[in-house]
Amino acid sequence: MALLAAIGTEGSISAAARKIGLSYKAAWDAVDMMNSLAGDLLVERVTGGKRGGGAHLTRRARELVAWYQAVQAEHQRFMAALARFGPDGTRHLDLLHSMALQTSARNRYDGIVGAIESGRINDRIRLDLDEGISLIATLTHASTERLGLAEGRRALAFLKAQAVRIGPAEPAAPPAPGAADPEGLNRWTGRIGHRTDDDALMEISLDISPRVRITGLAGPHAQGSALAPGDTALACFQAADVLIGTAD
Repeated sequence: MALLAAIGTEGSISAAARKIGLSYKAAWDAVDMMNSLAGDLLVERVTGGKRGGGAHLTRRARELVAWYQAVQAEHQRFMAALARFGPDGTRHLDLLHSMALQTSARNRYDGIVGAIESGRINDRIRLDLDEGISLIATLTHASTERLGLAEGRRALAFLKAQAVRIGPAEPAAPPAPGAADPEGLNRWTGRIGHRTDDDALMEISLDISPRVRITGLAGPHAQGSALAPGDTALACFQAADVLIGTAD
């Protein structure tokens, strides 16, 4: 919404990006995403002309910005009222937001961004979930900017069960999960809490800690392995398979 409003006043995507502190690429990606989600144009690009082209908002975009600004003012009044309940009010609201979000991803985590390793194209994000438990996700640098990720910010992680491979714990595997290895492979060790079999696959849930559980799949090669409830097993998933979102 800040980008849309800035395009409306600045008359170009690049100038709007500079005004709100986005990179040029992140701003263009955001415009493409908004136009796609809207089903019609919110931002029209203009080429040529005396000023060498630019961009302007469509009527729907102007209406959307005005509506958002009105809603934002009401939201600020709501947050001020919520503050009277102390820190528990915001904490309960965050939980309700997380519970209301529905996706096809079986594994969903709420954590705090602990570290960001920035690259020219991709960034490595460490999300701390519980004491001593974290995961690594790789995002494009433009996505990190667009989400406003920074150390200390709350974020959500999503991971499909099909992206998690479960196998017997290796003898040298650590007793608790750690960060990803240099190739971006997250390795978590935990105890099997639940197992469901079909002809080709086993679906297994591992209890990593009292608050963190992961569900993944084991292939036919693991049928003879000791992967029974209560056994220790290893869950592996690639950092590139983790989706990161924000709810605020």
